[in-house]
Amino acid sequence: MSLRRWQTKFVIGGTALLPLAPFLYVQGQITRWKIGVLPGAAGETSGISGNGSEKAATLFVIGESTVAGLGARTHELALAGQFAKQLSDRIDRPVRWSVLGKNGVTARQTIDELLPQMPDEQFEFILIGLGGNDVMKLSSPQKWRSDMTELLEQIRERQPDAVIFLSNCPMIIMSPVIPQPIRSILWQLSQMHNANIIEFTAPMPSVYYYRQPALVGREGFFADGIHPSEQGYADWSAAMMKFFDEHYEWQNHKPT
Repeated sequence: MSLRRWQTKFVIGGTALLPLAPFLYVQGQITRWKIGVLPGAAGETSGISGNGSEKAATLFVIGESTVAGLGARTHELALAGQFAKQLSDRIDRPVRWSVLGKNGVTARQTIDELLPQMPDEQFEFILIGLGGNDVMKLSSPQKWRSDMTELLEQIRERQPDAVIFLSNCPMIIMSPVIPQPIRSILWQLSQMHNANIIEFTAPMPSVYYYRQPALVGREGFFADGIHPSEQGYADWSAAMMKFFDEHYEWQNHKPT
């Protein structure tokens, strides 16, 4: 079983790195101090993207710092607004979006802290942006699968008809500010989480995960070397939507 292999690799790798733990901790703290913490996106946490007289589709975006919009001035220019714009272009309808994000949350914390705040209404689309903190906080493959499966099950109970999209696990290898060897260590874990979520979401109906892209981090993508800039959010949303074009039939949501 793949999960057993990933979990074994995680445990063995963690054991091997124990002698380096003090050095890695200090290096991580220094990096965090140098980078600082960007503010979240300001302004409204809901809006409408696109034009037209057709009934607006509804999109709910939930997750970590990228959902909170770190690196962008407003949510309209961050992940929620940019993804809604791309979605509107695909379905030829306006998209009414709302966003609930918090910097630093893992999948487990999203279940405990954010999900209870989810609006009591039915959404046509949901975008989940998680993975970065489960990598940074060293969630094991087993924990990542367990927590994400529980999150998806709880969302499905609340939203039986929604199409659920998930953004990719972080492309840490492309970060220009995370030093070695931390970058390579975290990248290996991110790749495991990526393969893991591909596997466990595959049989889930109407759940689509955006796999780690081959190319991210071009000039202008990052705001601080970790979080996207406004241009980064636009490029990322466009890349995700291009991927979903190949895996989802938008015709189901277009005007008749």
